Amino acid sequence: MSLPDNFELVVLGGGSAGYAAARTAHELGKKVAVVDGAGELSGLCILRGCMPSKTLIYSAEVLHLAQQGNIFGFKGGEPVADLAAMQKRKREVIKEFSDYRKQQLEDGRFSLFRQKGILSSPNTIRLEDGTELNAEKILISTGSGIKTLDIPGLMEAPFKTSDDVLNLDTLPEECVVLGGGIVACELAQFLARVGCRVTQLQRSTQVLKEFSPDAGAVVGQALQDSGIDLQTNTTLQSIDSLGGDRVRVNYERAGTSCSIETNFLFHALGRSPATKSLGLEECGLELLKTGHIATNAYQQTCVDNIYAAGDCAGPHEIVHIAIKQGEMAAKHMFGQKVEPIHYDYLLGVVFTDPQVAQVGLSQEQIRQRGIDPVSASFPFDDHGKSILMEAKYGYVAIHADRSTGVILGAECVSKDAGELIHALSVAVALKATVSDLLKADWYHPTLSEIWTYPLEDIAEEIAG
Repeated sequence: MSLPDNFELVVLGGGSAGYAAARTAHELGKKVAVVDGAGELSGLCILRGCMPSKTLIYSAEVLHLAQQGNIFGFKGGEPVADLAAMQKRKREVIKEFSDYRKQQLEDGRFSLFRQKGILSSPNTIRLEDGTELNAEKILISTGSGIKTLDIPGLMEAPFKTSDDVLNLDTLPEECVVLGGGIVACELAQFLARVGCRVTQLQRSTQVLKEFSPDAGAVVGQALQDSGIDLQTNTTLQSIDSLGGDRVRVNYERAGTSCSIETNFLFHALGRSPATKSLGLEECGLELLKTGHIATNAYQQTCVDNIYAAGDCAGPHEIVHIAIKQGEMAAKHMFGQKVEPIHYDYLLGVVFTDPQVAQVGLSQEQIRQRGIDPVSASFPFDDHGKSILMEAKYGYVAIHADRSTGVILGAECVSKDAGELIHALSVAVALKATVSDLLKADWYHPTLSEIWTYPLEDIAEEIAG
């Protein structure tokens, strides 16, 4: 029996945002098709992003701790990385998630088309084989890809991507990492910890420039302490291909021309929304200068029946945001009452060691809202549990409204910061005050109790 070609929703891309939208529309009783021509189903997060990277990063963290036996009072042989064994474990872990997502997409709730598709009209998706799917509503969730940059020789060079790093079975002796963003820092430290000699070139004066200067400084120091040759304030000039995998990176630093040769060039200069060659502009959709699809607060594009969600839409390329966007878009397009996503509550985590986590507004963003902020911080190198754990990098900081004590934002740079930040994520979302949080029990000795110090300082200053 042939599949129907008329649907109430056609989703272009079956990753986190696309699946969330398809599932939500199905729950509303709609006939849904999912179009996904990727080699494997599941999306970036499960296959080549969050899950594989964090699996390997955690293995490297365990290795790093095992190598610190003399600090913690035990003896043993010097453990070394077995990348093939790490990869085997990673594949086993990821297979559970990818098999489950594949099962969800193939369980009969949706018509699944394993082909690439483009918009041939605002109500039609044309597949590679020429089949046309007619859609009352369309959601575009095509994700992102490696950013192309106008650096002479770069795109022609035999560079590696995060996909390659996450699939290494054997360790390169050395590598050069281009970039200082989240992926660059996470995987540069991973490579260093498993035994690779790493040089990292970053354009700005700090790594993780999307985060506070204090956070960038702490992580930058930690990367250098990991043995990474971190060079900031650099400008890439050109890349020369020297044959095989060997390249020469030509750059300028502090007014001086420099070059470095490598057999493993890791392009970690960011990702771009996958919005090219989809027929978007021909159908009247607007693209932002970043390449993202322009949408309103409900993920609706300027073509009323077409929505976009996830990395291809932005503004934040984070999995839990993609899922929220997909769910919200599906509800909105079918007339359900739904609230826009509150990006003032945005939560972000970087899985370096120490981790970086922030939620809500920064001190500067609070000022831009016309609010007088009051902030306080406390370092982990003066905190009992972190000292006994030898986890002394970093700090916590809280930003509140001086007039009300309502907590508007927080930062945490530390071991397990991604876990610790959730106490403040709840506080920000519920508009709790510093006094509200001080009513709670904070157990000693724990890492979490460190939040009480800035809370107490802010409460005292407000009462002042």
